[in-house]
Amino acid sequence: MKILIHGKNLQLTGALKEYTEAKIEKATHHYKDIVKEANIHLSIEKNPKVPFQTAEVTIFANGTVIRAEEKTENLYSSIDLVSNKLCRKLRKYKERNNKAINNNSLKTKDSLLNDNEGSNSLFKDFFKEGTEAILPEPCIKNKYFKMNPISSEEALKQLDLIDHNFYFFRNKKNNELQVIYKRNHGGYGLIQAK
Repeated sequence: MKILIHGKNLQLTGALKEYTEAKIEKATHHYKDIVKEANIHLSIEKNPKVPFQTAEVTIFANGTVIRAEEKTENLYSSIDLVSNKLCRKLRKYKERNNKAINNNSLKTKDSLLNDNEGSNSLFKDFFKEGTEAILPEPCIKNKYFKMNPISSEEALKQLDLIDHNFYFFRNKKNNELQVIYKRNHGGYGLIQAK
């Protein structure tokens, strides 16, 4: 597994890197077959009145993005909490995939292996090639993703894994761009064009 650690407003010491790598490797130990890369961002707020220290981890697992973030007053505590959260999300992801595989009794072992190889190739084509990075204004962050059509049920699963309030996707039924979001009073909403 490839681990990338970035720091913002802090000096990444050897001890901090080793501690972070050890915690993330421990959290992903049982999921080595699906986890390909971990991208870790550690940051400390510049404002001394806001004592938050953040650990954010993004995992790329078979073409799926799994994200976890924790903020506390201690960076080591944030790392501990985010590794625990990540472990729970990976367990949930693997259980869902195992249920889907077990429910689909028509597939043979050979076809399952071919599906996994296909999802790995999707991961390689995740970002658009040939696009040139242009730095945006400080208040706007642009992200570019290749959007393969998925069902609204798959989008709901992705929303649970990325730890955001919304998920933007291309619907498989009508090939339109849609947004699924968490409602404040429970449940989910779907935004689509008329």
